[in-house]
Amino acid sequence: MDGGRGMNGRKTLDIDAVQKAYRRYARGYDFLFGAVFQPGRQEIIDGMALQPGDHVLEVGVGTGISLSLYPSDVQVTGIDISPDMLAVAERRKEEMGLHNVELKVMDAEAMEFEDDRFDKVVAMYVASVVPNPTRLVDEMHRVCRPDGELFIVNHFQSRHPIISRLENLIAPLSKLIGFRPDFSLDDFVKDTGLDIIDSNQVNLLNYWTLLRARNSKPSADDEGLMPVRAAASA
Repeated sequence: MDGGRGMNGRKTLDIDAVQKAYRRYARGYDFLFGAVFQPGRQEIIDGMALQPGDHVLEVGVGTGISLSLYPSDVQVTGIDISPDMLAVAERRKEEMGLHNVELKVMDAEAMEFEDDRFDKVVAMYVASVVPNPTRLVDEMHRVCRPDGELFIVNHFQSRHPIISRLENLIAPLSKLIGFRPDFSLDDFVKDTGLDIIDSNQVNLLNYWTLLRARNSKPSADDEGLMPVRAAASA
């Protein structure tokens, strides 16, 4: 899969760049991003209101640092494009005896699952990493049952002018660092058509945004977009 022009005409990442970045991160990912991202992971799983027997798909499961947070009576399937990250997740699964977890190497933009398979689909810190975020969300819609829900937690470009300027300055390094620091929330919601139920800020300094969405696509004037815009401007 080749990179190209994505949302708002910005240069996208490509699969090769993502795999190289996360090959570098694999051994130290938990140390670098474990504690700082864990409040968002916990809040998103708590917000799923999971019931016994539910089947959850976690897109971009990485080293599996979130896996122990799921209830043991819920089935979890985790996918990731990086075999190096997933190898760490497999070791974690075995060491912790997580028998309710299945892990697969898979491209989130071209999932191998049948339609309507999962009750909930979650992408944690993934949307600004994949080459085509719109295709990612389309696939999340497809594999989630019609009355299910999608959950996304991610960094989006800051509304603060100074921070936003800094994010723009480091944007050319996206391939090196493995994500887009200038990733626009407004463009993401507009281009994906996410039917937002609610949103809130999480993690250190409320720098990341948690989105909960219905598994449906709203019309252009759907008021479901309003909460995320209000939260983003806070």
